[in-house]
Amino acid sequence: MMNKTEGPAVRARGLTVVRGKRTVLDGLDFDVPRGQVTGLLGPSGCGKSTLMRAIAGTQAQVTGSLDVLGGPAGSASLRSRVGYCTQAPSVYDDLTVRQNLDYFAAVLRLRARGTVDRVLADVDLADHADSLAGNLSGGQRSRVSLATALLGAPELLVLDEPTVGLDPVLRRDLWDLFHRLARGTAGDGTGGTTLLISSHVMDEAERCDRLLLMRSGRVLADDTPAALHDRTGTGTVEAAFLRLVEAANDMEAPR
Repeated sequence: MMNKTEGPAVRARGLTVVRGKRTVLDGLDFDVPRGQVTGLLGPSGCGKSTLMRAIAGTQAQVTGSLDVLGGPAGSASLRSRVGYCTQAPSVYDDLTVRQNLDYFAAVLRLRARGTVDRVLADVDLADHADSLAGNLSGGQRSRVSLATALLGAPELLVLDEPTVGLDPVLRRDLWDLFHRLARGTAGDGTGGTTLLISSHVMDEAERCDRLLLMRSGRVLADDTPAALHDRTGTGTVEAAFLRLVEAANDMEAPR
């Protein structure tokens, strides 16, 4: 097995997911480079969440090739190396924020106190550590879920729309955290974390090192924001995405 600094964090070749009669992911080929923030963007229903579940190893009916950190997605050896945060908060409402994190730290066999304090500070919830999770706002509950994903300083973080419902200041602070994690300057400094972050908000694309733009189960583009601007002659990722959609529609139109 390749070591943690070799090759891409995620490599997909011919990745396909079929649900019933619908092809949700249609033969995807892409790489996610290590130590960067890669944005996964596209409209709701384009297959982003299915792709993230496949990478996290929780998606059924996956065909093609999908390697994560040098091994097959879903391998037992990846459980402590991949952090996954779903759109729906994964917290116990009858426990406090700290008790939730203490529980998940125990599952991961971590030294709870220092680790929990670190992730509480990372997601700006230290002042709510003793609040019941069930009494928190939706945005705060989402941050508890993010904190659980940060436990153990995983090598790969897969975050499904982590900024939905958050105010602009907190969104900015979380994106600052994501880049500090990628640089290795957050938390315990073990760093070089790879982040794959989904969003349907195009202005967040400009904050990413690299982008995967999706539409209808396919990858429209796999490039840096600057390269997409140059390629499409546009000034924003949203305009570039629309230009790429128009080009794809032209190619698919009957002659």
